[in-house]
Amino acid sequence: MPSQIDLIVGLGNPGREYADTRHNAGFWFVDQLARQHGLEFHTEAKFYGSVCRISEDDHDCWLLKPNTFMNESGRSVAALAHFYRIPAERILIAHDEIDLPPGYVRLKEQGGHGGHNGLRDIIKHLSEDAFVRLRVGVGHPGDRDLVTPYVLGRATQAERDAIQTAIDDAMEVMPMVFEGDLQQAMNTLHAQPPHAPAEDVD
Repeated sequence: MPSQIDLIVGLGNPGREYADTRHNAGFWFVDQLARQHGLEFHTEAKFYGSVCRISEDDHDCWLLKPNTFMNESGRSVAALAHFYRIPAERILIAHDEIDLPPGYVRLKEQGGHGGHNGLRDIIKHLSEDAFVRLRVGVGHPGDRDLVTPYVLGRATQAERDAIQTAIDDAMEVMPMVFEGDLQQAMNTLHAQPPHAPAEDVD
């Protein structure tokens, strides 16, 4: 039987100065998911983050936005997961992905951290990497030495529009994700055409 998802975590950095940065694409995703269900996040100190809970078809799923900075995300994820005894395979982490262009979004089961500091810390605190990932493409600056200022910089409006459309696509498959039908969710999501930023369209 496929595992239902009991916890969805959006990764980002707290604070108004980071709200529009590419590194906060995971926050953008869970914020929209909460709005779609008419929910608001509230701070929960014992989880080092802000939380709300979706109830759908007799199944509850927590949403979490760590209030730690990105490279300490694991402390927040582990605190909630351990408190509610949620195994890693029932956790979905939404995060920015520099190896995908803006307008692309992909689901992935398990895997390494790929150099992403948030994922790195989550794997460290959970002692495993069996969680599901929602990879929200934000693009690559073309030089690895420029990655940090790039992800901490603001997306252009064209990029943001493309990312938003990709997030909308991800929203369409969330009922499948909640039900634990990850393969069908992946097939449906990955069949969608990517949404290139308007400035890149001929």
